[in-house]
Amino acid sequence: MNEFAAREVVLVQAFETAHPVPPSWSEDDRAWATRLALDDAAAKGDAEAFVARRAHHALQRLGPREPAAATWLARRLWRWRWLAWAGAIGLALGLLADSIGGSQRINLLAPPLWGVLVWNLIVYVILLGHAVARLFMRKPHAGGLLTLAEHLLRLGRGLPGSAGDSASAFKGFAGLWLRASSALSATRAALLLHTTAAALGLGLIAGLYLRGLVLDYRAAWESTFLSADNAHALLAAVFAPAMALSNIAWPDSATFVAMRSVHGAVQTGAPAAPWIHLLALTLLLVVVLPRALLAVLSATRAHWLARHVTLPLTDAYFQALGRAARGDVARVVVAPYASTPDAAALKALRAVLAHALGDTAQVEVAATTAFGAEDTAAAPVQLPAGTTLVVALFDLSATPENENQGRFARRLAMHVPTLIAVDEAAFARRFRADPVRITQRRDAWRVLATTLHTTPVFFVGEAVDEADGRGVIVAMRNPVSAVYP
Repeated sequence: MNEFAAREVVLVQAFETAHPVPPSWSEDDRAWATRLALDDAAAKGDAEAFVARRAHHALQRLGPREPAAATWLARRLWRWRWLAWAGAIGLALGLLADSIGGSQRINLLAPPLWGVLVWNLIVYVILLGHAVARLFMRKPHAGGLLTLAEHLLRLGRGLPGSAGDSASAFKGFAGLWLRASSALSATRAALLLHTTAAALGLGLIAGLYLRGLVLDYRAAWESTFLSADNAHALLAAVFAPAMALSNIAWPDSATFVAMRSVHGAVQTGAPAAPWIHLLALTLLLVVVLPRALLAVLSATRAHWLARHVTLPLTDAYFQALGRAARGDVARVVVAPYASTPDAAALKALRAVLAHALGDTAQVEVAATTAFGAEDTAAAPVQLPAGTTLVVALFDLSATPENENQGRFARRLAMHVPTLIAVDEAAFARRFRADPVRITQRRDAWRVLATTLHTTPVFFVGEAVDEADGRGVIVAMRNPVSAVYP
């Protein structure tokens, strides 16, 4: 999936998984986009193409309602001319930098150029270490870096701001997109840095020769701790590659001793032209050529990544869309216990299931099982053939008991994987001024669910209140599947 299509998919995903759902997007819109994608010949038989086409259709409605999102999609997050600017900045900095100094004397052991060389060598070691570390890392954690990147992008023009009823959607989108595009963004950042570094090296080389045309530079060396032999050997090792390429003769020990600068003594030093050639070649070998190669590799990888953005298609959201693309239909039976749900509760539950199972999920509501009647028949609920999931629906007002609600869920799980859902609307209205009471009752239901090795899903209105809306996904990964004793 290319970058633009991935941005559309992630934006639609953020609005469809936002809690609370913004008014600019509804269940009718979800179904409409799914229906158009199913009718799209280009998306048939390909889950990824289906997801992309569905998002494209969805934005026909979402875009006009959310101008900030539409504006962000219209922006280009990358322009190749930025490389030209990076190169120009690096070249200018290199030309303007006086790498030798106003004394017109090159101290061979301490020119500012050595700092550039050492810094680049450190970068290469870090890159190599990172590449090796990735071979042994299962899944790197980058939450802090992504959060920082999100703030930096919002300071510029990277992400739309989040305000009003769509705040939760934009906040979710920021995290989703930064994670989906992290590899591409990091590669592009590396490309700009490598380009700037290579241009900086070229600028330093050009500055050496341009100043050498009009100024008489002399080469010398001085050190408190190094002897002439040690300094001679150190420089010979550093300049060895450049000498091999240039055939410049290396001075003998006597000549090198004569180049030593002593404080307070009149010392002219040796002509600097050969040393400038060696410095320039060393910069070329250590900075310019490796950085240029790394820039080419980064550009190639960025070009490929921009056309192959990887989305987490194994996540529940995309799995639900994949089932719709394949024509798979989830058949769900809602089995209320002790309390008959009203129309608002059923609407909210259908929305929850649509998020997890897709818009094509078929949901039926069974008759309410009375309290204490969980053992009155061979099965507490008559399940139609082909049922794939049962939702044991409870009310938060009831105190959960293992002998009743727990037994009801276990008996359902004898036949079909069972999800525990708890409607807290009535209890929340009754104890609105006492949030501690609500928390205690939720905890009691969690304790019961723990004995069944699952996770309850709490919902009120059209929002799922469990792990920021991900509770239904967590619960469906581990439904009740106990064996009735």
